[in-house]
Amino acid sequence: MEQTSQQPQTALIEQQKKITVTGVESVDAFSDRQISLTLENGTASISGDGLKIVSFSKTSGAFTAVGKVSGIRFHARGEKLSKRLFG
Repeated sequence: MEQTSQQPQTALIEQQKKITVTGVESVDAFSDRQISLTLENGTASISGDGLKIVSFSKTSGAFTAVGKVSGIRFHARGEKLSKRLFG
């Protein structure tokens, strides 16, 4: 049986003005309307307006952004495209 040393991943949105995510491996793309992240077990897309990255630590995996956060969408690694499209 394979053991992994993954840390728990969390996403905390505070009053739609600040988002903190843990377990982040990299920031793949960002604009004032969308931020794309690679997580330890998949990806995440944060959407909103006036988004600005406040901090990101590759060593700890901690990420913080501010702005008007309207949503976050997670995609699991290895999930088939058909399952993502059709649930």
